[in-house]
Amino acid sequence: MHLQNRVQFIQPDLTELNQEHTVVDLHFHSSYSDGLNRIDKIANKAIKLGIGLAITDHNDIRGAIEIDARQDVLSIPGIELTSQEGSHLLLYFYEIKELIQFFEKHIAPFRGSNVMSCLSLPMAQLIERAREFNCLVIFPHPYCAMYTGVCNLHFSQNTLHQLLNSSDGVEAINANSISRWNLKCSVLGFNLRKIMVGGSDGHALSHMGRAVTYAKCPSSRHDFLDAVRNKSNLVMGKEIPFFHKVTSNSLKFRTNLCICQEMIKKNMSYSRIALNHKSQTIKAGILRRFNQSNSAQTLRRYLGA
Repeated sequence: MHLQNRVQFIQPDLTELNQEHTVVDLHFHSSYSDGLNRIDKIANKAIKLGIGLAITDHNDIRGAIEIDARQDVLSIPGIELTSQEGSHLLLYFYEIKELIQFFEKHIAPFRGSNVMSCLSLPMAQLIERAREFNCLVIFPHPYCAMYTGVCNLHFSQNTLHQLLNSSDGVEAINANSISRWNLKCSVLGFNLRKIMVGGSDGHALSHMGRAVTYAKCPSSRHDFLDAVRNKSNLVMGKEIPFFHKVTSNSLKFRTNLCICQEMIKKNMSYSRIALNHKSQTIKAGILRRFNQSNSAQTLRRYLGA
């Protein structure tokens, strides 16, 4: 299936999609991490829109457990993990009990002082531990501004290749990202021939449903996740306008003040890596042009001889 068929960069018409598909926003945050709203308001909004939802709070599952108790909304048990390197990972479970077991065994013992803190486990170990359970392993926003996307300079090309191959797929459209990065994410998923999903990465009710994953299947958790696993789903979404992001970004900023020192260290470390990479790239370019110039001069002397 071609990229333009699997991923559509338009704002979803949820009323139309709901007529023949099960539609789910697979990336949404609650006030249990850095979201603005409580679960009751989030669930009611999802019901109003007629869509399912995955609460994917950072390193926390209280929101996923709370919405799972609701019988009036389709929910996918999920969590967004922050690895030791600072990059994010999305996990989707078939059963809430398995999410709880995974969290209690592999996440809770390795959390920092705040839900937004990095875990003390590297990305490769998080994926390895997730493989003990029946879940989907997805890289959210693999391309983005900083190191929260897995396609960053923290990882060597060989390591990145191994990580991408060990996952089930990538988030093709993240409504809180920008179009250039979403296009790169979609191309990445297409080239990997893996699962592609979409979600709003919403932190406020107005974000919900801006990017969705949908499939022609019964409206049940198992049927929907099977459709995604089998790559019979589609993705549709449009980036949230800049001014709509201001509220959620200010909230995230306030939440991240709790881990300000950790973030400063991470940003400084990554900035050094990025500057060193840029310096090496410039040097390589200069050397390449110098060698090409010398080769041209040698060729001219030879032809003129």
